[in-house]
Amino acid sequence: MDRESPSRPLFFQDRFPSKLMTSQIMWKALNIIILLIAFTGCKTEKDESVSNPNWEKRYTSIPNDDALEKGKSYLSVYSQIFSLSERRTSNLTVMVSMRNTSETDTVYLSRAAYFDTDGKLERTYFEKPIFLAPMETVEIIIDEKEEGGGTGSNFIFDWHIPNGVSEPLFEAIMNSTYSQQGISFTTQAMRIE
Repeated sequence: MDRESPSRPLFFQDRFPSKLMTSQIMWKALNIIILLIAFTGCKTEKDESVSNPNWEKRYTSIPNDDALEKGKSYLSVYSQIFSLSERRTSNLTVMVSMRNTSETDTVYLSRAAYFDTDGKLERTYFEKPIFLAPMETVEIIIDEKEEGGGTGSNFIFDWHIPNGVSEPLFEAIMNSTYSQQGISFTTQAMRIE
């Protein structure tokens, strides 16, 4: 007796595709999943600019007291850096951090002046002296879209502290996460007077 291998009934042939068709469907599904993952990774965040502090709320008068020491600090910042060549620059967000390092005494800042690469004054951030409470930090943000400062921009800070109190600390953090690449670095101020 000759046995024939059972053939698949017509009913099953319509419902279950062949191995070739199955692999084609799987390949298309895989491509769709890869595209979805790629587009999800390229999602751009809502562009929201960070505002600087309300300086008027921080205005104060500096006590006329011989017990106050005056100082001046220089801080280099980079709102742009060279990228690939000297003709191409990339913009960076700059966060300038002004810190009172004293646990007990208030520090007074009479000027925060921002200069561009050519030494031209871009802006000053407050019109009158401001205070930093003990251990307080206040930031100045220079938006990544701003191109005025350039590759050699800097700040000058004039400050007043009670005698024997530690000097304020000025730091900058420059960063960018453009096109899924990240760059971040810091600078610290030096006292110049």
